[in-house]
Amino acid sequence: MKINSIMNTTRICIVGFLIITPFFIFSQNIDEIFESSGEVHFSFDYHNKKQLDKLSKIISIDHQTNNIKAYAYANKTEFKNFLNQSIDYKIIYDKRDLKSPNHNRSNWDFYPSYPQYVSMMEAFADSFPSICKLHNIGTLSSGHKILIAQISNNVGVKENEPSFLYTSSMHGDELTGYILMLRLIDEMLNGYGTNIQFTNLINNVDIWINPLANPDGAYAGGDNSIQGATRYNANWVDLNRNYPDPLAGDHPDGNIWQEETIIFMDLADSIPFNMSCNLHTGAEVFNYPWDTWSNLAADDSWWQYIATLYADTVHHQSPGYFTDLNNGITNGWDWYEVDGGRQDFMNYFKFCREATLELSSNKIPNPITLPDYWNYNGPSLVNYIEQSLFGLRGLVTDSLSGAPLSARVEISGHDYDSSHVYSNLPIGNYHRYLSPGNYQLTFSKNGYYSKTVVADVYANTSTIENVMLAPISFVGINEIKKPRKVISSYDLIGRKSTNHNGLVLKLFDNGSVKKTINLNK
Repeated sequence: MKINSIMNTTRICIVGFLIITPFFIFSQNIDEIFESSGEVHFSFDYHNKKQLDKLSKIISIDHQTNNIKAYAYANKTEFKNFLNQSIDYKIIYDKRDLKSPNHNRSNWDFYPSYPQYVSMMEAFADSFPSICKLHNIGTLSSGHKILIAQISNNVGVKENEPSFLYTSSMHGDELTGYILMLRLIDEMLNGYGTNIQFTNLINNVDIWINPLANPDGAYAGGDNSIQGATRYNANWVDLNRNYPDPLAGDHPDGNIWQEETIIFMDLADSIPFNMSCNLHTGAEVFNYPWDTWSNLAADDSWWQYIATLYADTVHHQSPGYFTDLNNGITNGWDWYEVDGGRQDFMNYFKFCREATLELSSNKIPNPITLPDYWNYNGPSLVNYIEQSLFGLRGLVTDSLSGAPLSARVEISGHDYDSSHVYSNLPIGNYHRYLSPGNYQLTFSKNGYYSKTVVADVYANTSTIENVMLAPISFVGINEIKKPRKVISSYDLIGRKSTNHNGLVLKLFDNGSVKKTINLNK
C-alpha cells in the first residue's frame, strides 16, 4: 500500500528502473536525475493560476507553459521542494537536432562555437571601428566573457540621444535570439550609409547589443558546441529569477547575486538605458510589464501599442507565426508570476522601458530554420529600436550656468510604480515614452525650483521640451533706494548757504553732491 501511494502521487519517468523500497528509491532517483546535470526539465498539469504562481516561487516556470500544462526547470534543491507538493510530473529529455549541412556565415544557419562567437564579435569592431566598439563588460570565473557591441556614428561619445539595449539568451538553452542578435549587428553595420533606416538609427541612437548573456549555460557541454546547453548558469541558478524585485526584495530566489547578474546591474548603473528588450525562447509572444504583480503599468496603453506593433509586423512577414496567448502579446503577470526577473528590475529600479520577447516555441531550433526566424522578426526588431526616438524628450539645464542637470521628470496624475524618468548626465537629456495625449510634466531637483509644463505627444514622432531650472540659492541684484539727507549747502565761492538765491551745491549724507538753483520769491 505504501509503494502504491507513492506511485500515485509521484510519477518518475525513468525507463528500466525497478522500485524496491520507497525511501531508498526516491532518494536514488533524485541522485540519478541530477547525475549528469545540475538541472532538470519537467512538465506537470496544474489547476489554476493561483497554484502556478505559488509554484513559481519554488521552481522556475518556463514560457512554454500553457493554460493546462506547466513546463519548468529546477536544480536539486528546488526539485526536492517541488516533490513535497505531491504533484504528478514527467521529466523531459531534450533532443536537439543541430546539424546544418553546408552552413556558412552568410546564411546565418548555424550556432557558432564559443571561440567563433568571440572572433565574430571582435571582427565587427575591427571591421567598423568608426561606428562599432566591442566591450567586455565582465569575465566569468569560467573564463567566458560577457561581450556587448556598442553601435553609434560617434561611438563612445556621449550625445543627446536615447540609449538602447538588446540582450539575449540569459537562459543558456534559449538560443534563437543569440543568432538573430549577431545577424542584427552584422546587418546594421554593413547597411550603414546605404540602408536609410539603419543609417538613421546609428546616427541618432546609442545602440548596445549583447547576443549571449549566459555563455556558461550555452556552452555547458563544452566550448565547441551548444549541444549540452542548460537554462541555468554554472552555479545552477536561473539568472532571470536572480534580480532585485519590486515586490519580493533583493534576493527573491534565495540566492546571492550571480556574477552575470552583477555584471548587468553594473552595466545598467553605467549606461542609463531608456529602452531595452530581453530575448528568450519557449513561446512566440511579446511580454510586457509587469511580471511580479497584477498592477498594470502606468504606461500600459503605450506597452500594448508597442507590443501589437511588433506582433502585427511579424504577422505581415509570416502569417500563422507568433500567435501565442493574445495573438502574440501578453501582460507578464496575466501569463504567470515571475519574481526576480530582469524585465521588472530594469523598469522599476532603472526607469528603463524593457520588454521580454519570446522568439520561438522550440528553444533551440534546427539551425537551418534560423534564417526564417530572421525574416519573420528582422523588421520588428529594427522598428522596436526606432521607437526609442519617439515620445517626449529634451534637455534639462541650470537656468544661470546652462549646465546639464539630472532631474526627475514626472507626469502629474499619471505616474506611479516608478514610471517617472530622470534626465541623465553628462548631457541632461531625458526620454519619456507615452501614448498620444496631452500631459502635464513636472521637472524637479533638489536645490532648484520645480517647473511644470504642458506638452502634446503624438504617435511615432517626438515632442521636444527643453527645460531650465532656477537654483533656489540664486539672489538677484536689486538697487535699494533710500532717501538722501542734505547735511550742508554752499554757494559758488564756498560759503555755507541757507536761503541764498542762485546756484547752490548740496552735500548729502551718502557723499554725493548735487547742483541746485534756489529761487526765493
